Amino acid sequence: MRLAVLSFIVLVLIASCRTTRKLTNVISTKDSVVTVVNPYDTDSAKSVRANMDKIKENQIKFKTFSSKIKVNYNDDKNRKFDFNTFFRMEKDSAMWVSIVAALNIEAFRVLIRPDSIIILDKLNKTVQRKPFGYLQSITKVPFDYPTLENLIVGNPVYLEKEVVAFSEKLETLSFSTVGEAFKHFMTVSKNDLHLLFSKLDDVDVSRSRTANLAYAGYIPVGNWMFAEQRKIDLAEKTNIEILLDFKQVEFDKPITFPFSIPKNYKVIN
Repeated sequence: MRLAVLSFIVLVLIASCRTTRKLTNVISTKDSVVTVVNPYDTDSAKSVRANMDKIKENQIKFKTFSSKIKVNYNDDKNRKFDFNTFFRMEKDSAMWVSIVAALNIEAFRVLIRPDSIIILDKLNKTVQRKPFGYLQSITKVPFDYPTLENLIVGNPVYLEKEVVAFSEKLETLSFSTVGEAFKHFMTVSKNDLHLLFSKLDDVDVSRSRTANLAYAGYIPVGNWMFAEQRKIDLAEKTNIEILLDFKQVEFDKPITFPFSIPKNYKVIN
């Protein structure tokens, strides 16, 4: 259970892993036309930039966010866990996570701020404090606090300015970008530009890390369209599949972050 919880806290939020498929293999499908974007090809470059600008404009903007998240965890060692998570977030300030295990018992409570992380293990009565950079050190992924916020609410991440290739199908558009850390292959629906799929490949071939994130079940929440169903496939030393089902989603409602550390809790590193 602890492995699943830590995977949710770290891997779901950061989504780093590996695969051997190359970016070109992903975008070269039979029913799509792949176009390499030439910066001197004015018409295609303008079209691609216009769509990317719209995707950025459609990103969810919020002050607060809260949701109940049902988590289903499976890995290739036959470990399976199902648990509920109550998540609250204030923009640029804090993320509060309460993880409820069997018999409706709270197992973990986590507080993430832009500079720190505190993990309460309520089953073993321990507390762990780490700097925010701890997440970067254990995943070896360059990311920041806003990236975590965007991953949770379902906004596209690592939107690089330059698109190197794009493909078009009957109902979808796909874009390929290359940044300092990742090659990013992103697919959106053509009619509303909602994010459907995101694939991040490490630019360092020797590391070959990849995350596959799928988005579905869009519903209106306030002024935004929100993807209630997420699937994340991770593989490194262990293959991991995480399914997330968001319920009771709210934006910009008053929230609190109840978080106290009992005196009898043991501090661990």
